[in-house]
Amino acid sequence: MDQYRHGGEIYDKKIYLDFSVNTNPLGLPEGVKKALVSRTDNFALYPDNRCGGLVNAIGEYEKVDRDFIICGNGASDLIFRLCYALKPKRAMVTAPAFSEYEKALREAGSKVEYCYLEEGEEFCVTGRLACRLDKQLEVLFLCNPGNPVGNLIPDGELEKIMEQCIRYDIFLVMDECFMDFTENAEAHSLKKFLTGNDRIFLLKAFTKQYAMAGLRLGYGICGNRRLLERMRDTGPSWNVSVPAQIAGIEALKEDTYRLKTRELIRQEREYLYHGLKGLGLKVFKPAANYIFFKSRDTLYDALLARGILIRQCGNYPQLNKEFYRIAVKKHEENKILLKEIAECLKE
Repeated sequence: MDQYRHGGEIYDKKIYLDFSVNTNPLGLPEGVKKALVSRTDNFALYPDNRCGGLVNAIGEYEKVDRDFIICGNGASDLIFRLCYALKPKRAMVTAPAFSEYEKALREAGSKVEYCYLEEGEEFCVTGRLACRLDKQLEVLFLCNPGNPVGNLIPDGELEKIMEQCIRYDIFLVMDECFMDFTENAEAHSLKKFLTGNDRIFLLKAFTKQYAMAGLRLGYGICGNRRLLERMRDTGPSWNVSVPAQIAGIEALKEDTYRLKTRELIRQEREYLYHGLKGLGLKVFKPAANYIFFKSRDTLYDALLARGILIRQCGNYPQLNKEFYRIAVKKHEENKILLKEIAECLKE
């Protein structure tokens, strides 16, 4: 059997609490459920290949030109389409980072270089990255907040990176799939820099904020319309299903749901962060809806034996099996996790 690559691999295990995936603990919004149930007859139709209604809804929500938007079968679909459309000879990713960046780049024929993030610097992006950029580099993938660490790139460092990307004509791909869970998200987003810069691609998804991992829906925002057309032509047609398009349009109407989500994540993130620190573990200050920490390498198996799945991060470059990532869930579930970790650490 292939080794796991991501969280959420529950199908061959007996799991009653899954902390390995970072989806919204409130679950799929009720409005989305009702819309899907009421429109099952639409599932017999071919999807709108241009996702017209969904693109309009995203444009209004994000306050961007609809021509800047592309939808995909989850963020991972867009990562692969983007890499095949760009076909860069040389690209850079940070380490640790989401593995699909490197996988897509290599499959598109790119030579991939790492910018290693250091534990002693809390795995933060520092000035070292900006210094690594040069005119031979064609694409840079970044994630803000970072995955799996969950920290934000300092604004000053991000500005330096952008300046170097402009100087050397490097295409910057910024994964902001977890930005909605941060404080002052708009201030940290690169969306405000899209006007007049067609060398930035923002990656976003419904997967996390709306707990829609199984429906598969992501989108990208970019001012380079020719690139977006190449991306649409790169993969199969009808890549965004009818249910996914219905769900996306309805999800964007869920203002109250988003407010509840932010409040829940804010409270429970602090609860878990201090709870893990109270157990004597090294915990990295979180900004998103997950927490990254360090413990003994046996913790994964010990929790799995108790029916709890967490994300062991040993398959990330620059990490080993002592590093873990856990989702922020509802309070009762978080209490159980802390109790079980405490028991495991006593064994």
